Formats: sequence, C-alpha cells, structure tokens
Amino acid sequence: MDGFFISDIDDKIFSRIAGRSYKVNCTVPLSDLRYLELRHKNLRGETLRGEMICNARIAAEVLEIFERLFAANYPIEKVRLIDEYDADDELSMRDNNSSSFNFRVVSFTNRISLHGYGLAVDINPRYNPYIKTVDGKKIIAPDNGGDFEDRSRDFPYKITADDLCCRLFREKNFLWGGDCWDDEKDYQHFFVPVD
Repeated sequence: MDGFFISDIDDKIFSRIAGRSYKVNCTVPLSDLRYLELRHKNLRGETLRGEMICNARIAAEVLEIFERLFAANYPIEKVRLIDEYDADDELSMRDNNSSSFNFRVVSFTNRISLHGYGLAVDINPRYNPYIKTVDGKKIIAPDNGGDFEDRSRDFPYKITADDLCCRLFREKNFLWGGDCWDDEKDYQHFFVPVD
C-alpha cells in the first residue's frame, strides 16, 4: 500500500534519535531496529503521515496492522517519533502520541522496558491510560488520562478487547495490557512476550 514502508536506521534517522530515544547507554544494536513510515486517520477522517521505530522482529507485523487500521478508517491521533518529545514518555502520552521504541526502564523498576527493545507499541495513550496502585496510591499515566480510567464509558480513541486495533494485534500474537495483568492495566499497550 502506498505510504507504508520499512527501512533500516540510516544516518539521517539516527541523527534524530541519538541521545534521545537511543540513549548513550542503549544496549540495543541499531541493526535490531527498523524505521516505519505509515499513514493513519484522525477522528476527522484526515489522512496523516506517521513514523515509528520498532524492533526488526515485529516491524512487518506492525506495519501490516497500521495498513489495516488505515484501510478501516480507524482513528489514531498522532504517530510521531518519541524523539519529538525529547524521548519523554509522559509528554508523548499526554499529547496522545502512539509510539514504540524508547530505551527506558519499566516504571517503578530497574528492568528495561519492552519499549526499550522496540517490542511494544502504545496506541492513543491519553485515552487508554496505564493504571496501577502503588503503596495505596493510584497512579495514572499519562497524568491527563484520568478522565478515561472508567472503561464503562464511551469516548473517542478508546481501545477495548473487541476493538479492531486489539483484534489485529492479537492476530499477530501480541498481548494487550488491558487484560493480561490483575494488579495493573495498560490499555494503550500491545507487546510481544519475551522469554
């Protein structure tokens, strides 16, 4: 489909991610990552250009998912490299930006996130927040996602178990953070399990 392609991380793309999502201490070889160019629709039905970096292991599957979402007019507000937000996950999520690779640790741990390997994709994160209780305190990320915690409500960009986006990722053997853990929910988050 026109407007959808995968490429290696060339010097031009690397200059955009160096020191941001591809941090100085990044242990993931550039050869393990791929740059995706894609198209997506927003709620107004406008066609927008998007870009994403993910792991080579999932690049073809992720691109196919985006092609099918585009063909179905599935709304995704933004798909920009997280480097446009200086690799700040919170800023990217607040702006409802869908993304994948960002070398970082899992919140509240020292473990490298699956995003750190480019093996996870977050879709419409503001409307599909991460929710966890830590020491009796509820954490919602992004911090402007609280209005979308109640999943019984209907609102734009909402991902559910029977949603097209969720079904397409599951067809490609991704798991969904909205129903795979008891103690936390990550409604934006699709990932491939790692041994």
